Amino acid sequence: MAKIKVAIIGSGNIGTDLMIKVLRNAKHLEMAALVGVDPNSDGLAFARKHNVFATHEGLDGLRKASVYKDIGIVFDATSAKAHIGHDKILRADGKIILDLTPAAIGPYVIPPVNLGAHLAAPNINMVTCGGQATIPIVAAVARVAPVAYAEIVASIASKSAGPGTRANIDEFTETTARAIESVGGAKRGKAIIVLNPAEPPLVMRDTVFCLAESDDEAAIRTSVEQMVETVRGYVPGYRLKQQVQFERLHNDPTVRIPGRPGPVSGLKVSVFLEVEGAGHYLPKYAGNLDIMTSAALATAERIAETRAKAAA
Repeated sequence: MAKIKVAIIGSGNIGTDLMIKVLRNAKHLEMAALVGVDPNSDGLAFARKHNVFATHEGLDGLRKASVYKDIGIVFDATSAKAHIGHDKILRADGKIILDLTPAAIGPYVIPPVNLGAHLAAPNINMVTCGGQATIPIVAAVARVAPVAYAEIVASIASKSAGPGTRANIDEFTETTARAIESVGGAKRGKAIIVLNPAEPPLVMRDTVFCLAESDDEAAIRTSVEQMVETVRGYVPGYRLKQQVQFERLHNDPTVRIPGRPGPVSGLKVSVFLEVEGAGHYLPKYAGNLDIMTSAALATAERIAETRAKAAA
């Protein structure tokens, strides 16, 4: 089966980690180009060392290159603001776009939840690293019990957050919250990100709180544990930090949910996660890179596989 050539826009932490994954692990994809704006970028130097076309002239530099006409999929690992311009150009050129920024132009995809739902979309949004880590858990609860509210806190090592991530904090929280609702299945969602400056850097930690309208602890626990194993299939460093925790709330006046008046009743579900990276580019503390790039790779692989079968 012929491989689909791919390009990555963004030669920072996320783009470089994704490039390494494509070079090492891709079955249906061929790494064709890495695009940046800094001529001294480590990512561009790595690309050239591995015979991958590299340009520091941005998308314009890629479009002028002879390799561009053969590229089928473009990953955008820049910023939400930059992606708006990239999307218009790439769509006009007939490229499939996988957006690793929180621009949220295309439909959200979280592989273990809805990987097959948007394979024909011209632009697919991979939400955020926090969303990729936590929305599977919200969906796991929601598939066995209605979720009135879900709140996630993603804590990542400050050293793993490049300029693009730092520029997109507001978009991160907004996009993740919307995806908690539309993909995770919660009636209301909220997202918080923490850049942890601790030294030595700490592994990515994620906390998920759900208010489930159910009393079936066993069903929720089993569903969450099954989802963790599913995610581990493509992110081996993804794991529960401790057992799923439950607290029964009965018209508790001390608990308030945004947009919901009055005391709260239901089952509070608390899930504590740790995401250790594969160490492909940054050290293993950067699980936020690993879960995002692994999700993007899994999505692109499925797109390539599906198109190859359709063409056969």
